[in-house]
Amino acid sequence: MNGGMARAKRSVRRGLGAVHRALRSAVRTGYTRWRRSIQVRIVTSTLFISAIVVAILGAFLMQQVSSALMDGKVKAARLQLDDGLAQVQRDLGNSPGDGSMLNATIDRLKSRSGPSGLYEVYIRDTTEQYFDGYTTNELREESVPRRLREELKNAPAGASAYTYGKLSYVGDRPSERGLIVGGKTGQFELYYLFPLEEEQRTLTNVGRSLAGVGVVLVLLLAAIAALVTRQVVLPVRLAAQGAQRLAAGRLEERMRVRGEDDLARLARSFNDMAANLQEKIGELEDLSQVQRQFVSDVSHELRTPLTTIRIAADMLYENRDTFDDPAVGRSAELLQSQLERFESLLADLLEISRHDAGAATLDAESLDMRDLVLRVVGDIQGLAERKGSKVVLQLPGEPCMAEVDRRRVERILRNLLVNAVEHGEGEDIVVSVAADRDAVAVAVRDHGVGLKPGEGQMVFDRFWRADPARARTTGGTGLGLSISREDAQLHGGWLQAWGEPGAGSQFRLSLPRVAGAELRGSPLPLVPPGAGDARPLYAELEAGE
Repeated sequence: MNGGMARAKRSVRRGLGAVHRALRSAVRTGYTRWRRSIQVRIVTSTLFISAIVVAILGAFLMQQVSSALMDGKVKAARLQLDDGLAQVQRDLGNSPGDGSMLNATIDRLKSRSGPSGLYEVYIRDTTEQYFDGYTTNELREESVPRRLREELKNAPAGASAYTYGKLSYVGDRPSERGLIVGGKTGQFELYYLFPLEEEQRTLTNVGRSLAGVGVVLVLLLAAIAALVTRQVVLPVRLAAQGAQRLAAGRLEERMRVRGEDDLARLARSFNDMAANLQEKIGELEDLSQVQRQFVSDVSHELRTPLTTIRIAADMLYENRDTFDDPAVGRSAELLQSQLERFESLLADLLEISRHDAGAATLDAESLDMRDLVLRVVGDIQGLAERKGSKVVLQLPGEPCMAEVDRRRVERILRNLLVNAVEHGEGEDIVVSVAADRDAVAVAVRDHGVGLKPGEGQMVFDRFWRADPARARTTGGTGLGLSISREDAQLHGGWLQAWGEPGAGSQFRLSLPRVAGAELRGSPLPLVPPGAGDARPLYAELEAGE
Protein backbone atom coordinates (compact mmCIF):
# COMPACT_ATOMS: atom_id res chain seq x y z
CA MET A 1 0.00 0.00 0.00
CA ASN A 2 2.71 2.46 1.04
CA GLY A 3 4.81 1.52 -1.98
CA GLY A 4 1.90 2.18 -4.32
CA MET A 5 1.24 5.59 -2.76
CA ALA A 6 4.91 6.49 -3.06
CA ARG A 7 4.93 5.52 -6.73
CA ALA A 8 1.77 7.54 -7.29
CA LYS A 9 3.34 10.58 -5.61
CA ARG A 10 6.45 10.24 -7.75
CA SER A 11 4.31 9.98 -10.87
CA VAL A 12 2.38 13.09 -9.87
CA ARG A 13 5.61 14.97 -9.17
CA ARG A 14 7.05 13.92 -12.52
CA GLY A 15 3.87 15.00 -14.26
CA LEU A 16 3.85 18.37 -12.51
CA GLY A 17 7.54 18.79 -13.28
CA ALA A 18 6.91 18.05 -16.97
CA VAL A 19 4.05 20.57 -17.05
CA HIS A 20 6.20 23.17 -15.30
CA ARG A 21 9.06 22.64 -17.75
CA ALA A 22 6.68 22.84 -20.71
CA LEU A 23 5.15 26.08 -19.42
CA ARG A 24 8.57 27.56 -18.72
CA SER A 25 9.77 26.59 -22.19
CA ALA A 26 6.65 28.10 -23.77
CA VAL A 27 7.07 31.34 -21.80
CA ARG A 28 10.75 31.52 -22.71
CA THR A 29 10.00 30.88 -26.39
CA GLY A 30 7.23 33.47 -26.42
CA TYR A 31 9.38 36.06 -24.69
CA THR A 32 12.24 35.40 -27.10
CA ARG A 33 9.94 35.88 -30.11
CA TRP A 34 8.43 39.01 -28.55
CA ARG A 35 11.89 40.47 -27.88
CA ARG A 36 13.28 39.69 -31.33
CA SER A 37 10.28 40.49 -33.57
CA ILE A 38 8.88 43.99 -34.07
CA GLN A 39 5.79 42.48 -35.69
CA VAL A 40 5.06 40.29 -32.67
CA ARG A 41 5.49 43.27 -30.32
CA ILE A 42 3.16 45.46 -32.39
CA VAL A 43 0.51 42.74 -32.70
CA THR A 44 0.60 41.92 -28.98
CA SER A 45 0.51 45.62 -28.10
CA THR A 46 -2.46 46.08 -30.44
CA LEU A 47 -4.21 43.10 -28.85
CA PHE A 48 -3.61 44.44 -25.35
CA ILE A 49 -4.64 48.02 -26.07
CA SER A 50 -7.62 46.95 -28.19
CA ALA A 51 -8.80 44.59 -25.46
CA ILE A 52 -8.65 47.41 -22.90
CA VAL A 53 -10.48 49.85 -25.19
CA VAL A 54 -13.14 47.28 -26.13
CA ALA A 55 -13.61 46.36 -22.46
CA ILE A 56 -14.07 50.02 -21.52
CA LEU A 57 -16.50 50.62 -24.39
CA GLY A 58 -18.37 47.41 -23.57
CA ALA A 59 -18.73 48.40 -19.93
CA PHE A 60 -19.94 51.85 -20.98
CA LEU A 61 -22.47 50.39 -23.43
CA MET A 62 -23.68 47.89 -20.83
CA GLN A 63 -24.15 50.71 -18.35
CA GLN A 64 -26.07 52.75 -20.92
CA VAL A 65 -28.26 49.80 -21.94
CA SER A 66 -28.91 48.88 -18.32
CA SER A 67 -29.80 52.48 -17.43
CA ALA A 68 -32.10 52.84 -20.42
CA LEU A 69 -33.77 49.49 -19.74
CA MET A 70 -34.34 50.20 -16.06
CA ASP A 71 -35.47 53.77 -16.70
CA GLY A 72 -38.09 52.45 -19.11
CA LYS A 73 -39.10 49.83 -16.57
CA VAL A 74 -39.52 52.48 -13.86
CA LYS A 75 -41.60 54.75 -16.11
CA ALA A 76 -43.88 51.90 -17.13
CA ALA A 77 -44.19 50.75 -13.52
CA ARG A 78 -45.17 54.23 -12.36
CA LEU A 79 -47.84 54.45 -15.06
CA GLN A 80 -49.09 51.07 -13.93
CA LEU A 81 -49.07 52.33 -10.33
CA ASP A 82 -51.06 55.44 -11.24
CA ASP A 83 -53.76 53.28 -12.83
CA GLY A 84 -53.76 51.03 -9.78
CA LEU A 85 -54.09 53.93 -7.38
CA ALA A 86 -57.07 55.22 -9.37
CA GLN A 87 -58.65 51.76 -9.23
CA VAL A 88 -58.10 51.53 -5.47
CA GLN A 89 -59.62 54.96 -5.00
CA ARG A 90 -62.71 53.96 -6.95
CA ASP A 91 -63.19 50.60 -5.26
CA LEU A 92 -62.07 51.29 -1.72
CA GLY A 93 -62.10 55.01 -1.43
CA ASN A 94 -65.33 55.27 0.53
CA SER A 95 -65.32 51.94 2.34
CA PRO A 96 -63.24 48.80 1.84
CA GLY A 97 -66.18 46.61 2.54
CA ASP A 98 -65.48 43.03 3.31
CA GLY A 99 -62.52 40.90 2.30
CA SER A 100 -64.17 39.82 -0.96
CA MET A 101 -64.18 43.41 -2.14
CA LEU A 102 -60.47 43.70 -1.31
CA ASN A 103 -59.66 40.44 -3.09
CA ALA A 104 -61.65 41.50 -6.11
CA THR A 105 -59.78 44.79 -6.22
CA ILE A 106 -56.42 43.02 -5.98
CA ASP A 107 -57.44 40.57 -8.71
CA ARG A 108 -58.40 43.44 -10.98
CA LEU A 109 -55.08 45.15 -10.26
CA LYS A 110 -53.16 41.94 -10.89
CA SER A 111 -54.98 41.21 -14.13
CA ARG A 112 -54.00 44.56 -15.61
CA SER A 113 -50.53 43.39 -16.62
CA GLY A 114 -49.28 46.02 -19.01
CA PRO A 115 -46.02 46.98 -20.76
CA SER A 116 -44.17 46.74 -17.47
CA GLY A 117 -44.64 42.97 -17.42
CA LEU A 118 -45.88 40.64 -14.69
CA TYR A 119 -45.96 41.94 -11.15
CA GLU A 120 -47.15 41.22 -7.63
CA VAL A 121 -49.44 43.50 -5.60
CA TYR A 122 -49.33 44.51 -1.96
CA ILE A 123 -51.98 46.82 -0.51
CA ARG A 124 -51.94 48.16 3.02
CA ASP A 125 -54.35 50.09 5.22
CA THR A 126 -52.21 52.59 7.07
CA THR A 127 -54.89 53.08 9.74
CA GLU A 128 -55.32 49.33 10.20
CA GLN A 129 -59.00 50.11 10.62
CA TYR A 130 -60.20 47.54 8.15
CA PHE A 131 -57.17 45.36 7.44
CA ASP A 132 -53.43 45.35 7.81
CA GLY A 133 -52.16 44.24 4.39
CA TYR A 134 -52.87 41.87 1.53
CA THR A 135 -50.45 40.35 -1.00
CA THR A 136 -50.71 38.16 -4.08
CA ASN A 137 -49.03 34.80 -4.81
CA GLU A 138 -47.97 34.29 -1.20
CA LEU A 139 -45.62 37.27 -1.37
CA ARG A 140 -44.03 38.06 1.96
CA GLU A 141 -44.80 41.52 3.34
CA GLU A 142 -41.10 42.06 4.14
CA SER A 143 -40.47 42.17 0.40
CA VAL A 144 -41.48 45.83 0.66
CA PRO A 145 -38.50 47.59 2.25
CA ARG A 146 -39.13 49.49 5.46
CA ARG A 147 -37.42 52.60 4.14
CA LEU A 148 -39.88 52.72 1.21
CA ARG A 149 -42.78 52.48 3.65
CA GLU A 150 -41.30 55.23 5.79
CA GLU A 151 -40.89 57.40 2.72
CA LEU A 152 -44.58 57.02 1.79
CA LYS A 153 -45.81 57.30 5.35
CA ASN A 154 -45.32 61.04 5.51
CA ALA A 155 -45.90 61.64 1.80
CA PRO A 156 -49.02 63.46 0.57
CA ALA A 157 -51.80 61.64 -1.23
CA GLY A 158 -50.94 60.72 -4.81
CA ALA A 159 -47.19 60.57 -4.10
CA SER A 160 -45.12 57.62 -5.33
CA ALA A 161 -41.61 56.22 -4.87
CA TYR A 162 -39.56 53.25 -6.01
CA THR A 163 -36.58 51.17 -5.02
CA TYR A 164 -34.89 47.87 -5.83
CA GLY A 165 -34.96 44.94 -3.47
CA LYS A 166 -35.36 41.22 -2.98
CA LEU A 167 -38.78 39.64 -3.49
CA SER A 168 -39.38 36.87 -0.96
CA TYR A 169 -42.17 34.28 -1.15
CA VAL A 170 -43.80 31.82 1.19
CA GLY A 171 -42.90 28.23 0.40
CA ASP A 172 -40.21 26.84 -1.91
CA ARG A 173 -40.31 29.58 -4.51
CA PRO A 174 -36.85 31.17 -4.55
CA SER A 175 -36.30 34.82 -3.87
CA GLU A 176 -35.52 37.13 -6.77
CA ARG A 177 -34.46 40.67 -7.41
CA GLY A 178 -37.20 43.11 -8.27
CA LEU A 179 -38.37 46.68 -8.76
CA ILE A 180 -40.74 47.93 -6.07
CA VAL A 181 -42.91 51.01 -6.72
CA GLY A 182 -45.37 52.35 -4.21
CA GLY A 183 -47.96 55.06 -4.00
CA LYS A 184 -50.48 56.47 -1.54
CA THR A 185 -54.15 57.30 -1.97
CA GLY A 186 -56.14 58.21 1.06
CA GLN A 187 -55.52 55.77 3.86
CA PHE A 188 -54.23 53.07 1.52
CA GLU A 189 -50.71 52.34 0.31
CA LEU A 190 -50.39 50.37 -2.91
CA TYR A 191 -47.16 48.61 -3.94
CA TYR A 192 -46.34 46.95 -7.23
CA LEU A 193 -43.44 44.49 -7.14
CA PHE A 194 -41.97 43.70 -10.55
CA PRO A 195 -39.54 40.76 -10.90
CA LEU A 196 -36.51 41.76 -13.01
CA GLU A 197 -35.80 38.30 -14.39
CA GLU A 198 -36.58 39.29 -17.98
CA GLU A 199 -34.49 42.43 -17.75
CA GLN A 200 -31.61 40.47 -16.25
CA ARG A 201 -31.87 37.94 -19.06
CA THR A 202 -31.90 40.75 -21.61
CA LEU A 203 -28.80 42.32 -20.05
CA THR A 204 -27.05 38.94 -20.01
CA ASN A 205 -27.78 38.42 -23.70
CA VAL A 206 -26.62 41.93 -24.51
CA GLY A 207 -23.42 41.37 -22.49
CA ARG A 208 -22.70 38.11 -24.29
CA SER A 209 -23.31 39.75 -27.63
CA LEU A 210 -21.02 42.64 -26.76
CA ALA A 211 -18.34 40.23 -25.52
CA GLY A 212 -18.53 38.18 -28.71
CA VAL A 213 -18.41 41.28 -30.88
CA GLY A 214 -15.52 42.61 -28.78
CA VAL A 215 -13.49 39.41 -29.17
CA VAL A 216 -14.09 39.37 -32.91
CA LEU A 217 -13.20 43.06 -33.13
CA VAL A 218 -9.97 42.58 -31.16
CA LEU A 219 -8.96 39.63 -33.34
CA LEU A 220 -9.75 41.61 -36.49
CA LEU A 221 -7.68 44.53 -35.22
CA ALA A 222 -4.82 42.15 -34.44
CA ALA A 223 -5.06 40.63 -37.92
CA ILE A 224 -5.10 44.10 -39.48
CA ALA A 225 -2.10 45.10 -37.36
CA ALA A 226 -0.27 41.94 -38.44
CA LEU A 227 -0.96 42.65 -42.11
CA VAL A 228 0.02 46.31 -41.84
CA THR A 229 3.18 45.66 -39.85
CA ARG A 230 4.13 42.86 -42.23
CA GLN A 231 4.10 45.36 -45.09
CA VAL A 232 6.47 47.56 -43.09
CA VAL A 233 8.57 44.92 -41.36
CA LEU A 234 9.18 42.70 -44.39
CA PRO A 235 11.29 45.29 -46.26
CA VAL A 236 13.17 46.02 -43.02
CA ARG A 237 13.87 42.30 -42.61
CA LEU A 238 15.05 42.10 -46.19
CA ALA A 239 17.30 45.09 -45.56
CA ALA A 240 18.70 43.42 -42.43
CA GLN A 241 19.34 40.20 -44.35
CA GLY A 242 20.98 42.18 -47.12
CA ALA A 243 23.17 43.98 -44.58
CA GLN A 244 24.21 40.62 -43.13
CA ARG A 245 25.13 39.36 -46.59
CA LEU A 246 27.09 42.55 -47.20
CA ALA A 247 28.91 42.03 -43.92
CA ALA A 248 29.66 38.46 -45.02
CA GLY A 249 31.39 39.80 -48.14
CA ARG A 250 28.60 39.44 -50.73
CA LEU A 251 28.99 42.98 -52.01
CA GLU A 252 26.70 42.39 -55.00
CA GLU A 253 23.66 42.09 -52.69
CA ARG A 254 20.80 44.45 -53.62
CA MET A 255 17.18 45.01 -52.58
CA ARG A 256 14.21 44.97 -54.94
CA VAL A 257 12.63 48.42 -55.34
CA ARG A 258 8.83 48.50 -55.53
CA GLY A 259 6.80 51.69 -55.77
CA GLU A 260 7.76 55.18 -54.69
CA ASP A 261 6.88 55.23 -50.99
CA ASP A 262 9.15 55.42 -47.94
CA LEU A 263 9.97 51.72 -48.11
CA ALA A 264 10.95 52.09 -51.75
CA ARG A 265 13.23 54.98 -50.77
CA LEU A 266 14.70 52.72 -48.09
CA ALA A 267 15.45 50.07 -50.71
CA ARG A 268 16.99 52.63 -53.07
CA SER A 269 19.09 54.09 -50.27
CA PHE A 270 20.24 50.60 -49.29
CA ASN A 271 21.19 49.84 -52.88
CA ASP A 272 23.06 53.13 -53.21
CA MET A 273 24.88 52.42 -49.96
CA ALA A 274 25.75 48.90 -51.11
CA ALA A 275 27.02 50.19 -54.45
CA ASN A 276 29.15 52.86 -52.79
CA LEU A 277 30.41 50.34 -50.26
CA GLN A 278 31.30 47.89 -53.01
CA GLU A 279 33.11 50.61 -54.90
CA LYS A 280 35.03 51.84 -51.85
CA ILE A 281 35.95 48.33 -50.75
CA GLY A 282 37.09 47.55 -54.27
CA GLU A 283 39.25 50.66 -54.26
CA LEU A 284 40.67 49.76 -50.85
CA GLU A 285 41.35 46.20 -51.97
CA ASP A 286 43.10 47.48 -55.07
CA LEU A 287 45.09 49.95 -52.97
CA SER A 288 45.92 47.25 -50.44
CA GLN A 289 47.01 44.95 -53.24
CA VAL A 290 49.19 47.71 -54.66
CA GLN A 291 50.67 48.33 -51.23
CA ARG A 292 51.34 44.65 -50.64
CA GLN A 293 52.83 44.28 -54.07
CA PHE A 294 54.94 47.39 -53.50
CA VAL A 295 56.28 46.03 -50.19
CA SER A 296 56.97 42.66 -51.78
CA ASP A 297 58.67 44.16 -54.83
CA VAL A 298 60.73 46.63 -52.81
CA SER A 299 61.75 43.91 -50.38
CA HIS A 300 62.86 41.63 -53.18
CA GLU A 301 64.59 44.42 -55.07
CA LEU A 302 66.50 45.46 -51.96
CA ARG A 303 67.97 42.01 -51.46
CA THR A 304 70.50 42.31 -54.30
CA PRO A 305 71.99 45.71 -53.33
CA LEU A 306 71.79 44.70 -49.68
CA THR A 307 73.84 41.58 -50.43
CA THR A 308 76.46 43.71 -52.17
CA ILE A 309 76.54 46.19 -49.31
CA ARG A 310 76.72 43.32 -46.88
CA ILE A 311 79.84 41.90 -48.58
CA ALA A 312 81.53 45.29 -48.51
CA ALA A 313 80.53 45.88 -44.90
CA ASP A 314 81.88 42.47 -43.87
CA MET A 315 85.24 43.32 -45.47
CA LEU A 316 85.35 46.67 -43.69
CA TYR A 317 84.36 45.06 -40.40
CA GLU A 318 87.03 42.35 -40.65
CA ASN A 319 89.73 44.97 -41.36
CA ARG A 320 88.52 47.60 -38.89
CA ASP A 321 91.67 47.20 -36.76
CA THR A 322 93.94 48.10 -39.69
CA PHE A 323 92.54 51.60 -40.13
CA ASP A 324 94.74 54.43 -38.87
CA ASP A 325 91.75 56.47 -37.73
CA PRO A 326 89.81 54.77 -34.86
CA ALA A 327 86.66 56.58 -35.97
CA VAL A 328 86.71 54.66 -39.25
CA GLY A 329 86.82 51.36 -37.34
CA ARG A 330 83.93 52.46 -35.14
CA SER A 331 81.96 53.42 -38.25
CA ALA A 332 82.55 49.94 -39.66
CA GLU A 333 81.13 48.41 -36.46
CA LEU A 334 78.04 50.66 -36.58
CA LEU A 335 77.55 49.82 -40.25
CA GLN A 336 77.72 46.11 -39.43
CA SER A 337 75.11 46.33 -36.63
CA GLN A 338 72.71 48.46 -38.64
CA LEU A 339 73.02 46.15 -41.65
CA GLU A 340 72.06 43.23 -39.41
CA ARG A 341 68.98 45.14 -38.24
CA PHE A 342 68.15 46.11 -41.82
CA GLU A 343 68.40 42.48 -42.92
CA SER A 344 66.07 41.48 -40.07
CA LEU A 345 63.60 44.18 -41.07
CA LEU A 346 63.76 43.10 -44.71
CA ALA A 347 63.15 39.46 -43.72
CA ASP A 348 60.13 40.50 -41.65
CA LEU A 349 58.74 42.57 -44.53
CA LEU A 350 59.08 39.62 -46.87
CA GLU A 351 57.30 37.39 -44.34
CA ILE A 352 54.49 39.93 -43.94
CA SER A 353 54.12 40.17 -47.72
CA ARG A 354 53.81 36.38 -47.94
CA HIS A 355 51.05 36.41 -45.31
CA ASP A 356 49.26 39.27 -47.06
CA ALA A 357 49.43 37.46 -50.38
CA GLY A 358 48.15 34.22 -48.82
CA ALA A 359 51.34 32.45 -49.85
CA ALA A 360 52.39 31.42 -46.33
CA THR A 361 52.32 27.65 -45.85
CA LEU A 362 52.44 25.41 -42.81
CA ASP A 363 55.11 22.72 -42.52
CA ALA A 364 53.56 20.83 -39.59
CA GLU A 365 55.16 18.04 -37.62
CA SER A 366 54.40 16.43 -34.27
CA LEU A 367 56.52 18.18 -31.62
CA ASP A 368 56.62 18.53 -27.86
CA MET A 369 55.90 22.14 -26.95
CA ARG A 370 58.12 21.80 -23.88
CA ASP A 371 61.15 21.16 -26.11
CA LEU A 372 60.40 24.22 -28.23
CA VAL A 373 60.05 26.39 -25.13
CA LEU A 374 63.33 25.11 -23.66
CA ARG A 375 65.12 25.75 -26.95
CA VAL A 376 63.89 29.34 -27.26
CA VAL A 377 64.49 30.10 -23.57
CA GLY A 378 68.06 28.89 -23.99
CA ASP A 379 68.52 31.23 -26.96
CA ILE A 380 67.37 34.36 -25.09
CA GLN A 381 68.84 33.45 -21.69
CA GLY A 382 71.85 35.71 -22.21
CA LEU A 383 69.64 38.66 -23.21
CA ALA A 384 67.48 38.15 -20.11
CA GLU A 385 70.53 38.08 -17.84
CA ARG A 386 71.84 41.32 -19.35
CA LYS A 387 68.46 42.91 -18.62
CA GLY A 388 68.46 41.57 -15.07
CA SER A 389 65.48 39.28 -15.64
CA LYS A 390 65.16 35.66 -14.66
CA VAL A 391 63.10 33.25 -16.77
CA VAL A 392 60.97 30.95 -14.61
CA LEU A 393 59.61 27.83 -16.33
CA GLN A 394 56.38 26.08 -15.36
CA LEU A 395 56.36 22.89 -17.43
CA PRO A 396 54.06 19.88 -17.01
CA GLY A 397 55.50 16.43 -16.44
CA GLU A 398 53.64 14.90 -19.40
CA PRO A 399 54.53 15.61 -23.05
CA CYS A 400 52.54 18.37 -24.75
CA MET A 401 52.49 17.04 -28.30
CA ALA A 402 50.99 19.04 -31.16
CA GLU A 403 51.24 19.24 -34.95
CA VAL A 404 53.00 22.58 -35.47
CA ASP A 405 55.47 24.32 -37.74
CA ARG A 406 58.72 24.37 -35.74
CA ARG A 407 60.11 27.52 -37.38
CA ARG A 408 56.94 29.56 -36.96
CA VAL A 409 56.22 28.49 -33.38
CA GLU A 410 59.82 29.16 -32.34
CA ARG A 411 59.54 32.59 -33.95
CA ILE A 412 56.32 33.28 -32.00
CA LEU A 413 57.90 32.21 -28.71
CA ARG A 414 61.08 34.17 -29.41
CA ASN A 415 59.09 37.33 -30.16
CA LEU A 416 57.03 36.91 -26.99
CA LEU A 417 60.06 36.31 -24.79
CA VAL A 418 62.09 39.16 -26.30
CA ASN A 419 59.07 41.45 -25.86
CA ALA A 420 58.78 40.36 -22.21
CA VAL A 421 62.49 41.00 -21.61
CA GLU A 422 62.24 44.39 -23.34
CA HIS A 423 59.31 45.57 -21.17
CA GLY A 424 59.84 43.45 -18.05
CA GLU A 425 61.78 46.12 -16.12
CA GLY A 426 64.24 43.50 -14.86
CA GLU A 427 61.51 41.46 -13.10
CA ASP A 428 61.05 37.71 -13.39
CA ILE A 429 59.47 36.33 -16.55
CA VAL A 430 57.21 33.30 -16.09
CA VAL A 431 56.72 30.89 -19.00
CA SER A 432 53.88 28.36 -18.53
CA VAL A 433 53.03 25.38 -20.73
CA ALA A 434 49.84 23.31 -20.50
CA ALA A 435 47.80 20.93 -22.63
CA ASP A 436 44.41 19.27 -22.66
CA ARG A 437 42.76 16.81 -24.99
CA ASP A 438 42.32 19.26 -27.88
CA ALA A 439 44.85 22.08 -27.45
CA VAL A 440 48.24 23.17 -26.15
CA ALA A 441 49.08 26.61 -24.79
CA VAL A 442 52.10 28.68 -23.81
CA ALA A 443 51.78 31.82 -21.66
CA VAL A 444 54.55 34.39 -21.23
CA ARG A 445 54.06 36.63 -18.18
CA ASP A 446 56.09 39.72 -17.33
CA HIS A 447 55.78 42.15 -14.43
CA GLY A 448 56.79 45.32 -16.21
CA VAL A 449 54.95 48.45 -17.30
CA GLY A 450 51.92 46.57 -18.62
CA LEU A 451 49.41 48.01 -21.07
CA LYS A 452 47.64 51.33 -20.67
CA PRO A 453 43.96 51.76 -21.52
CA GLY A 454 43.53 51.78 -25.29
CA GLU A 455 47.03 50.49 -26.01
CA GLY A 456 46.01 46.86 -25.96
CA GLN A 457 43.97 47.25 -29.15
CA MET A 458 47.12 48.21 -31.03
CA VAL A 459 49.51 45.69 -29.51
CA PHE A 460 49.54 43.53 -32.65
CA ASP A 461 49.62 46.41 -35.14
CA ARG A 462 52.62 46.76 -37.40
CA PHE A 463 55.39 49.10 -36.23
CA TRP A 464 53.49 49.93 -33.04
CA ARG A 465 55.30 51.04 -29.88
CA ALA A 466 53.86 51.42 -26.41
CA ASP A 467 56.18 54.41 -25.84
CA PRO A 468 57.42 56.09 -29.06
CA ALA A 469 60.17 57.87 -27.10
CA ARG A 470 61.52 54.59 -25.79
CA ALA A 471 64.45 53.24 -27.81
CA ARG A 472 64.58 49.59 -28.82
CA THR A 473 67.33 47.88 -26.87
CA THR A 474 66.87 44.37 -28.24
CA GLY A 475 66.98 45.13 -31.95
CA GLY A 476 63.29 44.60 -32.71
CA THR A 477 61.74 45.72 -36.00
CA GLY A 478 58.20 46.48 -34.80
CA LEU A 479 56.76 43.61 -36.85
CA GLY A 480 57.39 40.72 -34.46
CA LEU A 481 54.00 40.55 -32.74
CA SER A 482 52.16 41.18 -36.00
CA ILE A 483 53.97 38.28 -37.67
CA SER A 484 53.41 36.14 -34.57
CA ARG A 485 49.67 36.68 -34.77
CA GLU A 486 49.68 35.75 -38.46
CA ASP A 487 51.65 32.59 -37.64
CA ALA A 488 49.18 31.67 -34.88
CA GLN A 489 46.23 32.16 -37.21
CA LEU A 490 47.97 30.04 -39.84
CA HIS A 491 47.92 27.20 -37.30
CA GLY A 492 44.23 27.85 -36.58
CA GLY A 493 45.14 29.14 -33.15
CA TRP A 494 44.93 32.28 -31.04
CA LEU A 495 47.48 34.79 -29.87
CA GLN A 496 45.94 36.86 -27.09
CA ALA A 497 47.17 39.61 -24.81
CA TRP A 498 46.18 40.76 -21.34
CA GLY A 499 47.60 43.81 -19.64
CA GLU A 500 47.14 46.17 -16.72
CA PRO A 501 49.14 49.37 -16.06
CA GLY A 502 51.84 48.67 -13.49
CA ALA A 503 50.83 45.00 -13.20
CA GLY A 504 52.62 43.74 -16.28
CA SER A 505 51.19 41.79 -19.17
CA GLN A 506 50.66 38.24 -20.35
CA PHE A 507 50.61 36.85 -23.88
CA ARG A 508 48.97 33.48 -24.44
CA LEU A 509 49.52 31.27 -27.49
CA SER A 510 46.86 28.56 -27.96
CA LEU A 511 47.18 25.98 -30.74
CA PRO A 512 45.13 22.89 -31.68
CA ARG A 513 46.84 19.56 -31.13
CA VAL A 514 45.90 18.42 -34.64
CA ALA A 515 46.73 20.70 -37.55
CA GLY A 516 43.57 22.12 -39.12
CA ALA A 517 41.31 21.23 -36.16
CA GLU A 518 38.93 23.83 -34.75
CA LEU A 519 40.14 25.40 -31.53
CA ARG A 520 37.37 25.80 -28.94
CA GLY A 521 39.28 26.60 -25.77
CA SER A 522 42.65 27.01 -24.12
CA PRO A 523 44.16 24.98 -21.27
CA LEU A 524 45.66 28.15 -19.73
CA PRO A 525 43.75 31.19 -18.45
CA LEU A 526 44.25 34.49 -20.23
CA VAL A 527 44.28 36.47 -16.97
CA PRO A 528 47.23 35.24 -14.87
CA PRO A 529 46.68 33.83 -11.36
CA GLY A 530 46.72 36.54 -8.73
CA ALA A 531 45.30 39.10 -11.16
CA GLY A 532 41.74 37.82 -11.18
CA ASP A 533 40.34 41.18 -10.11
CA ALA A 534 42.30 43.03 -12.77
CA ARG A 535 40.33 44.20 -15.74
CA PRO A 536 41.65 42.80 -19.05
CA LEU A 537 42.32 45.81 -21.22
CA TYR A 538 42.67 43.77 -24.36
CA ALA A 539 42.12 40.23 -25.49
CA GLU A 540 42.74 39.43 -29.13
CA LEU A 541 40.25 36.63 -29.73
CA GLU A 542 40.34 34.58 -32.87
CA ALA A 543 38.11 31.84 -34.27
CA GLY A 544 35.17 33.05 -32.17
CA GLU A 545 36.46 32.05 -28.74
